[in-house]
Amino acid sequence: MSLLSLEAVHTYYGDSHILEGVSLEVDRGEVVALVGRNGVGKTTTLRTILQLTPPSEGQVWLRGEDITGADTHEVADAGVGWIPENRRIFSRLTVEENIHVAVPEGRNIDAARERAYETFPDLREHRHRDAGTLSGGQQQMLAIVRGLVGDNDLLLVDEPSEGLAPLIVSAVADALAATATETTVLLVEQNLPLALDLADRFYVLDDGQVVDSGDTNEVDDDDERFRRYLSA
Repeated sequence: MSLLSLEAVHTYYGDSHILEGVSLEVDRGEVVALVGRNGVGKTTTLRTILQLTPPSEGQVWLRGEDITGADTHEVADAGVGWIPENRRIFSRLTVEENIHVAVPEGRNIDAARERAYETFPDLREHRHRDAGTLSGGQQQMLAIVRGLVGDNDLLLVDEPSEGLAPLIVSAVADALAATATETTVLLVEQNLPLALDLADRFYVLDDGQVVDSGDTNEVDDDDERFRRYLSA
């Protein structure tokens, strides 16, 4: 049984038909990359899993349970974490306060904080600063560690390298690789070499449909299977 399964999912924004019968599976312990051009439905897929934008047709299954139509907080409580593209940190809280509020009730806050600082040592230096005063790269680090300390079974990660300097991208990649040793990850990423390096399997989305899939060890970033759908 897959940890996550989407079956023939159709999702709309108003009258716009965004996902047109998307089916995919993520097994426990995997990193699965969801790739494709901008605007083809990758982020909508994550939002559909979280039931932020529930599907009008099809089902979303988590551990064999149909969660279609559930409240988003119920999906989160079931162990699904989200690192969104636009970071969504609390800008008026300090770095440390942002980490604290992401720790589930009953978990060791001190251990979570240390894990965050070990992942991105730069955050320790700025732990008492308001998050809104951090650089873009530091805010992305904070958004990522907020997802990591959530103790999730499944982590949905949306464009973690977008707009970051190469040195920060390298640190983000290392953090995600370490996370993948203990958490299942569904990764949306425009940086194809990074996605293929981190992931075990991939799905290619185009115009709201899955048009290709496979094992990442059988392809490279110049493969025709990608150039056909990812070129401008």
